[in-house]
Amino acid sequence: MGQSAVGVHKLAPEIGAEITGVDLSQPVGEGDFAAITQAFHDHCVILLRGQQLDEPHQVAFAERFGPLARAVNRNSGLSQQYSSSFLISNVRENGQLIGALPDGEMLFHSDQCYVERPCMAALLYSIEIPSQGGDTLFANMYRAYETLPQELKAKIDGAKAINIFEYNEEGGYGDAAMDLYPQIPPNAKHYAHPIVRTHPVTGRKALYVNRGMTACIEGLARAESDEILRRIFDHQERPEFQYVHRWRVGDLIMWDNRCTLHARSDFPATERRILRRVTVLGEVPA
Repeated sequence: MGQSAVGVHKLAPEIGAEITGVDLSQPVGEGDFAAITQAFHDHCVILLRGQQLDEPHQVAFAERFGPLARAVNRNSGLSQQYSSSFLISNVRENGQLIGALPDGEMLFHSDQCYVERPCMAALLYSIEIPSQGGDTLFANMYRAYETLPQELKAKIDGAKAINIFEYNEEGGYGDAAMDLYPQIPPNAKHYAHPIVRTHPVTGRKALYVNRGMTACIEGLARAESDEILRRIFDHQERPEFQYVHRWRVGDLIMWDNRCTLHARSDFPATERRILRRVTVLGEVPA
């Protein structure tokens, strides 16, 4: 394995690192890829700025991390060539959206936590960015679990939670998951996963529930479930666990979906926002 020229620079105390010295439009050598992979596992979120990526470049880099996941969005924005790729955009052409998840704020969530095998990672590349807002917030779920009060850890040990995701007609979020349960809409995907999962590579434990999609804890009365989940949600969204990414055109962000949450801040509906996402298939959480 050759010497790597990759630079790794922390973005926030608890999460995120910027990778320098890599042009993803060119083949990435084994030494550089090993350094990028190590940074990904060490920092949970990696950023590569100033990239010029077409869809095949982005897909090819994502495939280095494993088999790709089929995009589950049932709306516009899906790639005609790659089943794992789609646009996240508020742009409308001839009255039709060209992308998914178009407008406004998004609560903290974990991608595809409502299916049996959620994606292990997602790679998001910025094409057009509004003048303000539309930031992506990332939170470290290793640290959220490690700093959870012991009595709360005991309550969730071995427990599972039901996660729900409902798309509206334009591919955005429906109602909050807690509000949907127990009357789950017939088109809403849902699945129960461990509240605490163990990362298959690092061996570290991470919280695996979120405000956006977790509806309830299996086997508990609604009031007790709600009380525990709200305490966890408030804890895991603490600012000290976060990195807030303010996008520039040409940014590629990759996050480990198994040990992070992410959210989006609001942005002007009158300004264009286009990003392309590719997802990497994960394992059944355990």
